[in-house]
Amino acid sequence: MIPISTDENLIVNAVETMRKSVVNIASVRMMRDQLLRVFPTEGVGSGVIIDKKGHILTNYHVIDKADKLTITTNDGNIFDGVVVRTDKPTDLAIIRIKSKEAFSFAELGTSENLKLGQIVIAIGNPFGLTGGPTITAGIISSLNRKLQFENGILELIQTDAAINPGNSGGPLIDSSGKVIGINTAKMPYAQGIGFAIPISVAKTILNDLIENGRVTNRPWLGISTLKITRQLAHYYGLPAEQGVLIAEVQQNSPANFADLRKGDIIVLLDGKQIQEPAQLSSHIQNKNVGDNVVVRINRYGKQLNKEIQLLSRPTIS
Repeated sequence: MIPISTDENLIVNAVETMRKSVVNIASVRMMRDQLLRVFPTEGVGSGVIIDKKGHILTNYHVIDKADKLTITTNDGNIFDGVVVRTDKPTDLAIIRIKSKEAFSFAELGTSENLKLGQIVIAIGNPFGLTGGPTITAGIISSLNRKLQFENGILELIQTDAAINPGNSGGPLIDSSGKVIGINTAKMPYAQGIGFAIPISVAKTILNDLIENGRVTNRPWLGISTLKITRQLAHYYGLPAEQGVLIAEVQQNSPANFADLRKGDIIVLLDGKQIQEPAQLSSHIQNKNVGDNVVVRINRYGKQLNKEIQLLSRPTIS
């Protein structure tokens, strides 16, 4: 028998610790065709049990608009599921297994001290395959990778561990078997690139959802922006070749109250140079509701400073 190396033992033990808490989530959505006939469509995803009562952490898009949820545990038992809380902007949801059984659950770790090159393991149910969860291993390829989604920018962990359709909502774990992220996206048309929501972010969202029923501390500026390039500046005759152009200001938003306008160019935020929307979004996300920020704008060549008090982002249904 070929002896198992130390690194292999770490992975084997981590998987053994975790696999009992990983579930398959099948969702059924009732759709209408062009003749208004109702028909069911099925989707699959993954999730991780986070307490003995059967609460599951998964992605919002896994359960979005589902009329019925079916949960299959590692031992093959099948249960109905119910949605408890959701947070669309971070693509997170809490669902619960409808059962009085006590379930094995995962230990949530931290994502604060992750290192590039660190070994990670993705567990999930790609393509809804039977026979229990699938295990893939890799390394952390990048930290704080900013990706634009429908509801804003998310800072994600990037890994080369294979993440395929159906893995969404499953855990990304470290070599000790602790959850460090929730798998959430795979770049289309790319090979070996997967992403996960950092578990420290997820835990903050979880606590807020449980205590308040919604995320209460999500600061909001209320603008849509574009990165200024030399070509864009030349084409529109803009007074600057760097910065972020305000494309829209929402009504009754902090930016609106501070008299920011469509066409203004943001060049500084709290004294820091801003060259792209992700920098702006990241800075705001690290603030609290009620905090003040100072924005320097270029308005038709004139430099203006605007102090803005951040408000809570309106609820996204």
